[in-house]
Amino acid sequence: MTTTDAGTGFDVDAYVAQLLAEYGGPEVSAAELLCDRHDPDAVAFTFIGADLAAHDLTYGELRTRSEQGAAALAALGVEAGDTVATLMGKSPDLVVALLSIWRLGAVQVPLFTAFAWPAIQMRIDGSAAEVVITDPDQREKVEKSPGTVIVVGEAEGDDLSWPALLADQEPGRPAAVTGPDAALVMIFTSGTTGTPKGVPVPVFALAAFQEYIELGLDVRETDVFWNAADPGWAYGLYYAILGPMTAGRRSLLLTTGFSPELSAQVLRRFAVTNFAAAPTVYRAMRAAGPELFEPPIGLRRASSAGEPLTPEVVEWATAALGVPVRDHYGQTEHGMMIINGWHDAIRREVRAGAMGHALPGWSAAVLDDQNVLADVGALGQVAIDTSASPLMWFRGYHLAPDKTAEQFSADGRWYLTGDAGAVDADGYFSFSARDDDVIITSGYRVGPFEIESVMVTHPQVGECAVVGVPDELRGEVIEAFVVARDPAATGPDLVTELQDWVKKEFAKHAYPRRIHFVDTLPKTPSGKIQRFLLRKDRAAQG
Repeated sequence: MTTTDAGTGFDVDAYVAQLLAEYGGPEVSAAELLCDRHDPDAVAFTFIGADLAAHDLTYGELRTRSEQGAAALAALGVEAGDTVATLMGKSPDLVVALLSIWRLGAVQVPLFTAFAWPAIQMRIDGSAAEVVITDPDQREKVEKSPGTVIVVGEAEGDDLSWPALLADQEPGRPAAVTGPDAALVMIFTSGTTGTPKGVPVPVFALAAFQEYIELGLDVRETDVFWNAADPGWAYGLYYAILGPMTAGRRSLLLTTGFSPELSAQVLRRFAVTNFAAAPTVYRAMRAAGPELFEPPIGLRRASSAGEPLTPEVVEWATAALGVPVRDHYGQTEHGMMIINGWHDAIRREVRAGAMGHALPGWSAAVLDDQNVLADVGALGQVAIDTSASPLMWFRGYHLAPDKTAEQFSADGRWYLTGDAGAVDADGYFSFSARDDDVIITSGYRVGPFEIESVMVTHPQVGECAVVGVPDELRGEVIEAFVVARDPAATGPDLVTELQDWVKKEFAKHAYPRRIHFVDTLPKTPSGKIQRFLLRKDRAAQG
């Protein structure tokens, strides 16, 4: 790709330089970048209910309400740099709460609504959040929270009411000026050998998020854009909320649960032109039957992230959605950075099985076991060249220097993704495997360690190991191998009991679909469970 694309006249280097200048200065303010600089009459979000009723929220309304929200949080003692957790579904209240936090210069900690208390507690404790804003139907999950609980609705007991707090404040609170390095979000990864790690997302990361919206997804002013991912996770937070706001683009948010039928209705009713979702969404729509997409839906752009696409999904999408789905790769620590981009200035022919090229402002390579450049086409570890990636924003995990050091080469030049892949002579990257055992099921990244930690607390579980097994619809399904304390107690009743245990103590989306009772688990001499052997055995069984 040349600096200036011959067909479009788009100067890629100048675009990246502008982002660096716009988001890198000491005077930057998150609320200004995300909201205040935009036309107050422009629609920021359109919220869609299960009955397809829609409600618009303009940038002007968002500014006024978030000024009240920031003042309310400040009155409670929240200061710049403090962490505030949100346990909320997709709603106007969520967006107002987020911008209120960011307007104050505070840090949001996203909590996924499918989490149970143990997963929530780990994130609250790990981020030191002393305030939690929650929907009423999620309130019971934070019953044990030691800090202040704010409910979006009427409050009981010691709780505070979010609407009442806002009503007590006047708009006009100025937006905090924090500079580019101040944290905006504290989001937690899914780990495999320990508890999930906190990733501080700085204000500067907004530059990379805007680039992906504009170049990667090619979301234009005339588009109707819908990213179906949940903002409790990185792709939804970065690119259904933060990215569109930086670019001043309208974003659709579906306030109810997913179904293929409802998704097809939303795509048609709102004339969506630019759609992004996890592969599991596309697979579910494909499995629902061809009648949903007759006649085909005329999308202009369709994109996928979270796990590799399969050829049949791309073929189906071309016929049913009117456009092929392009595969994109990224991580919680960086957002998207190796993609099959849509913008005319970076768009290239898609090659089967390839996740594309590095976005402008990023430089990637494949390294061998010695962290030296691997041969062309050879399998190695995908890495980011920190010295040649000015849009890279990750600097380290929260209060975890050892974990941070593991992610970088000894000289600091390379960020090691932990993902295996290869790159061909034309610079196309392909994904091979996740070295860290993270399971991606229905678009959600799940750490085996979290599930194992919950399961071993059950009185019938002596040891257990959790792996992901390929599944046509969900990408992967979670399966557990359990060494029971009483072998005589194993059977269907215990399987159901353990599944319910995980749903209650961790998260409903992360329970093992199958449980195998075994005598022993494969381990290294040091005692580490060898999950890859379990996956190998399951693959052999079919």
